[in-house]
Amino acid sequence: MLKIAYHPIYKHPLPEGHRFPMIKYELLPEQLMYEGTCGNTNFFKPTIPDDTHILRAHTKVYLDSLKSLSLDARAARKVGFPLSDALVKREVIIADGTIKASEFALKYGIAMNISGGTHHAYSNRGEAFCLLNDQAIGARYLLHEKRVSKVLIVDLDVHQGNGTAEIFQDDKNVFTFSMHGKGNYPFKKEQSDLDIALENGTDDDTYLSILKETLPRLIKEEQPDFIYYLCGVDVVASDKLGKLGMTLEGCKERDRFVLQSCKNNKIPVMCSMGGGYSTDIKIIIEAHANTFRLAQEIFF
Repeated sequence: MLKIAYHPIYKHPLPEGHRFPMIKYELLPEQLMYEGTCGNTNFFKPTIPDDTHILRAHTKVYLDSLKSLSLDARAARKVGFPLSDALVKREVIIADGTIKASEFALKYGIAMNISGGTHHAYSNRGEAFCLLNDQAIGARYLLHEKRVSKVLIVDLDVHQGNGTAEIFQDDKNVFTFSMHGKGNYPFKKEQSDLDIALENGTDDDTYLSILKETLPRLIKEEQPDFIYYLCGVDVVASDKLGKLGMTLEGCKERDRFVLQSCKNNKIPVMCSMGGGYSTDIKIIIEAHANTFRLAQEIFF
């Protein structure tokens, strides 16, 4: 059964006119239920995890400063959301969703989080709508519990996974792969184990040919026994914060290839949704919903 982490706290109130489309966390599960892709039994409600799980990916000083709301003004501004107790609670619950979804992925082959993909969170700071790095927390959890021995992070959000790269820069048990826009945020990139920077306007055929050459090679060389897939839909041409030229169908084909590769190679995969900032909310929801539809089609 496809298990999906979801909590109402994911839709966090923001000041009017804020560019982050928080409404998607309400609309996406509604759409999946309405069309019959998912039912009530597919969703589970994450809770507040033990700090020890978070501290495997983040420093205690940083976590304490979040919980006490004592980040300095500049650090708080870089996050991009007004800092509050409710926001911090939201972030730790998202992390728990990814931890629990990782366990479900081991059981069922795949599991998902309606939110997450917070790859701009470093070990000691947050930025760009990311406070805690959910997939880094999940990977460290599985490794610590000895559930897996080698993790591959496949980050296909349009923005480089800079925080993820920093957290795992000296960790041989986690291979970080980021395929992202070259001329896009973050403008100072970190070094992942493999970075592929794409030119502005990269179309479906170019993107997919690079991905289809790269991912099988990584799976063969790295032999991961677990994959985290960050499936941001900000790769589509209509995205306000992306600069690529992909169509909705191209984005869906990207997801199909990654998920089918995991299935064919019998590698459990946990998916976090990542970014999506098209002006038309319907495009964001459709692109994200495609990932869930494909998960049901390929795995169940």
